[in-house]
Amino acid sequence: MGALVGLGLGLGALLVWSALALPRTHRVAAPRPGRLTRLLAAAGLGAVAPASLVALCVALGLVSTVLVQLVSRTPPVALVFGSMAAYLPVALLRSRARRRLRDFAEVWPEAVDNLASAVRAGLSLPEALAGLAVRGPEPLRPAFDQFALDYQVTGRFGESLDRLKDRLADPVGDRVVEGLRIAREVGGGQLGRLLRNLSGYLREEARTRSEMESRQAWTVNGARLAVAAPWLVLLLMSLQGAVITRYSSPEGVAVLVVGAVLCLVAYRLMMRIGRLPTDRRILS
Repeated sequence: MGALVGLGLGLGALLVWSALALPRTHRVAAPRPGRLTRLLAAAGLGAVAPASLVALCVALGLVSTVLVQLVSRTPPVALVFGSMAAYLPVALLRSRARRRLRDFAEVWPEAVDNLASAVRAGLSLPEALAGLAVRGPEPLRPAFDQFALDYQVTGRFGESLDRLKDRLADPVGDRVVEGLRIAREVGGGQLGRLLRNLSGYLREEARTRSEMESRQAWTVNGARLAVAAPWLVLLLMSLQGAVITRYSSPEGVAVLVVGAVLCLVAYRLMMRIGRLPTDRRILS
């Protein structure tokens, strides 16, 4: 009996010593994704590697430079249009990301209403979220279909929500997901009221933003037209060899550089003046 007691005391002392003496392991925070990674996720192309996007930009830039050089035989002009072509995939991704956010903002109230109806019918929160893969708005179905698969495989609601947020890459989606996470952890009968209030808030916000974007559209279109017009003229001039070769001189290069800088500064200034406040993913 005494030996058993001594063995127990010894094991207890060993455990206490190991907890105090052994080095503690600190959880290493996951590195923040880069700008290209976030842009691809916001555009709904999270499966595309940033290196592929960079390769596409380089390829388009080189091909455009060679083509314009063959037509105009003026290297500075070819470099200008090659730079524009290299930036084109990034510009298209940004446009796609903005359009995707607008589409999501329009359908989130419907999705939240669907969740509220499912919860009121007696379904659990994971089941209600998985049901959006079938009954939810069309733009959101792929993300919730993957959520249903994740939860079915792992059974971990929190981790499945984190992956859902990464797939959505949407500020409104972050707020909805975090609200559902808090409701799940706190429990109680306030989930239905929370979803109804959230639906009303999102619907009002989407209506207000839609009105503001309609009034802002003329500013954006005017800025784009003003910036694109001189470069379209330059592209047409590339077909006239006697005229375009003048840009091979130092003075012509200076004109191209100054014109590009002025267009860029004017465009950024106009867009900043007419820009609407945008939500950021502060909960990602």
